[in-house]
Amino acid sequence: MAEIEQADIAVLHSEAAVAERVEALAREIVADLGEDFVVVGLLKGAFVFVADLMRALHRAGAAPRVEFIRLSSYGLGKVSSGEVHVIGDIPMDLSGQTVLLVDDIVDTGRSVAYAQTLLRQRELDRLKTCALIDKPSRREVETTVDFVGFTVGDRFIAGYGIDYAERYRALPFIGAVD
Repeated sequence: MAEIEQADIAVLHSEAAVAERVEALAREIVADLGEDFVVVGLLKGAFVFVADLMRALHRAGAAPRVEFIRLSSYGLGKVSSGEVHVIGDIPMDLSGQTVLLVDDIVDTGRSVAYAQTLLRQRELDRLKTCALIDKPSRREVETTVDFVGFTVGDRFIAGYGIDYAERYRALPFIGAVD
């Protein structure tokens, strides 16, 4: 079945390239944030990236805690609905904390901007944002992404946790859906 799924996906960044970039991102993040901070991952898409990034951050000398927030704006389609909804919020008190918001992909910017606003309301000491994939050509909402894994053009991306209609998350590479 994996061969059928992969036949619909053109590899943009191989499994090895993704692993190498995650390690480099971890070093960049630790150089900026230090050893003690909270990683807040956006579910569902960022779960694979967050897991690998947490291990890479450990290897780079950090000891972050982790929380998740679940937002939704796509449903089962390729196009954002334009509305962001909180499906699951963070139970941890983040006041006075340094937070690294981690998303799988910043496309229109709506979800990450929404999450940034939500987090800033919690009286953080510092907020930085990391995205595995950035698609600046699709931006509809101005937002800042401090750490970027890969920048891509206007293509629909899947794999490495990123889905298309809830499929392809398990692919070990990042690809474009044809």
